[in-house]
Amino acid sequence: MSRGQNTTGQATAQQGIMGNPYITPALFQFLRDLWANNNRDWFSDNKKRYEQDLKEPLLELIADFAPMLSLLSPHYLAIPKASGGSLFRIYRDVRFSKNKHPYKTAAGIQFRHKLGKDAHAPGYYLHIEPGNVFYALGMWHPAADDLRSIRDRIDSAPDEWRDVRENPDFTGTYEWAGESLKRAPKGYALDHPDIEDLRRKDFIGAAPLAEEDAGRPDLLPFLASQWSKGDALMRFLSGAVNVPF
Repeated sequence: MSRGQNTTGQATAQQGIMGNPYITPALFQFLRDLWANNNRDWFSDNKKRYEQDLKEPLLELIADFAPMLSLLSPHYLAIPKASGGSLFRIYRDVRFSKNKHPYKTAAGIQFRHKLGKDAHAPGYYLHIEPGNVFYALGMWHPAADDLRSIRDRIDSAPDEWRDVRENPDFTGTYEWAGESLKRAPKGYALDHPDIEDLRRKDFIGAAPLAEEDAGRPDLLPFLASQWSKGDALMRFLSGAVNVPF
């Protein structure tokens, strides 16, 4: 059963879902315990905690956020599934990693574009980890062709880009996050007026959230409001990679 009183329509998006919190101290405690006991035997013994404290409430969060997401943009998806949906899998792919711990010790939710097939597409992201909760939006590690398209658009439409970069709603909420090249990307001079942005490998705005605030009863309308302050960036990135916003 959903935790909200009303999960459809514009009224939900405006008023919010004010039931029990989706993100609780029990969720954070499970992740802390998992960090200290990151092995299959412990996880098997505590799988009911994972399902009750993390998986089920976050799937409810995703489902309940769908009407608000549609108001941010009709082209983004809220898929309440733990595999192939908006909730990141807790299982790590350890095949090519030196870190052989089988489980992630953070939870992640991504609302991605309907034309995006993975986490590298434009999207809205919520990261839930003990001592490290944040919400973000933009593109993380875009594919080479998409990264080139973003840089080309910054170069060809500098005034539009600077309006995005200096948008007061964005700058008053977000800090730039992600990696950057140490040198100028191929085809651009080191003294290019927007070289700092052209060097970016990620186009992400991120904002921290206190652990206790993650359990606020108005979390969903709060996130919708904060993510709406990044509309200019999302519109610019979507246009650069040729997807609708």
